Amino acid sequence: MVKFGYHASHEQFKPSRLLEYVQTAEKAGFSAVLSSDHFHPWSDRQGESGYAWSWLGAAMQATNLPFGVVCAPGQRYHPAIIAQAAATLAEMFPRRFWVALGSGQAINEQITGEGWLTKGDRNIRLKECVDIIRALWAGETVNHYGLITVEQAKLYTRPQIPPLIIGAAITPQTAEWVGSWADGLITISHPDEKLKEVVEAFRRGGGKGKPMYLKVQLSYAKDEATALQTAYEQWRTNIFKSSVLSDLRHPHQFDAAAEFVKPEDMYQFVRISADIEQHIKWLQKYIELGFSEIYLHNVNREQENFIAVFGEKVLPGAKHLV
Repeated sequence: MVKFGYHASHEQFKPSRLLEYVQTAEKAGFSAVLSSDHFHPWSDRQGESGYAWSWLGAAMQATNLPFGVVCAPGQRYHPAIIAQAAATLAEMFPRRFWVALGSGQAINEQITGEGWLTKGDRNIRLKECVDIIRALWAGETVNHYGLITVEQAKLYTRPQIPPLIIGAAITPQTAEWVGSWADGLITISHPDEKLKEVVEAFRRGGGKGKPMYLKVQLSYAKDEATALQTAYEQWRTNIFKSSVLSDLRHPHQFDAAAEFVKPEDMYQFVRISADIEQHIKWLQKYIELGFSEIYLHNVNREQENFIAVFGEKVLPGAKHLV
């Protein structure tokens, strides 16, 4: 059975407002939540960036939904701290929490003042972090000296069932590598052919039979012109290739990079439509590719109407397709 979840975008809304949205989404029929984890927003127009790990405890207490979060251990976060934070949530809310780990973006991680590693070295560091986290969840005392240093770390509070570690990947190359060590994959809604390449690469790399999660960037509004314009206002800084998204350091750089993006360019990267049936057809394609959890991110600011309409008209239709 496919789960349809709500994406909580900390870059766009205050944590208090996001808490209201996830409660509303649960009542509307959404069955899971995905949380972002940023220090900076992608653009000054978005204008927010609450601390996801504080918010997760409150949001999970306020709902009965399962939650996942995407984060990047290794620079802004020491992996032992992520292991402890995730273990605490999993102990309080059994079987309701998973964590997706990725190599990160400079816009968030460079605040530490450390050098920004190449993608290859970030992947090496990420795998070290994954191994450290798993060892801590297993009750081991960890000493590690590599791109990450750990000395005499042991978790005394651990969940009976450790959370899944999902690998975050945008490119087929990363997805193939993630397949070798992750419990599953999370990616974003690329154009159809590229998304198929990511899925095939993950399975080829060792991910066959493992769960796959998808974050769908969409824009729904009362009419298509509004859906397009509001997507352009909020999300045009997020349509670039992975190498650009990973390496720019400040929101104003993303705004500068997006200066020449035209509204019509958004169609290639965001599912923009006021037509409910069109959104259901798009979801059908993702189901056919094998995604078991699909998180819907309405990239514009009109969340209440999106939650109400999709809860009433889209989710029942999409679930019928499963």
